[in-house]
Amino acid sequence: MFSSIFKRYFTTTTMVSAETTKKVQDLIKAKPVFIASKSYCPYCTKTKNLIGSITKDAYILELDTIEDGGEIQEALLQLTGQRTVPNVFIGGEHIGGNSDVQALNSADKLEPKIKALL
Repeated sequence: MFSSIFKRYFTTTTMVSAETTKKVQDLIKAKPVFIASKSYCPYCTKTKNLIGSITKDAYILELDTIEDGGEIQEALLQLTGQRTVPNVFIGGEHIGGNSDVQALNSADKLEPKIKALL
């Protein structure tokens, strides 16, 4: 019983096209700092503000403002195991979400990591 409830609410059933998966992988590779975000999310805002204080060159994709945002979010889930936003990549490396970015910053590792790429 529990496993069927878990699967219903916590697993993905959306099929992601190969084209969308490739698009996401290409963005991760091409953009030194890539943030998948939603415009109304307070955690996304915190992450964007912090990274924006280090560089103005972060590539931010607002998933709630584009037609294929839901499918991109599903592709990110399949690639990283993370459903939530922000979903941050630096130098092609998956960093995680806001708490992961804040932890890197607290350890004085965020700025050097970003500046090494730019």
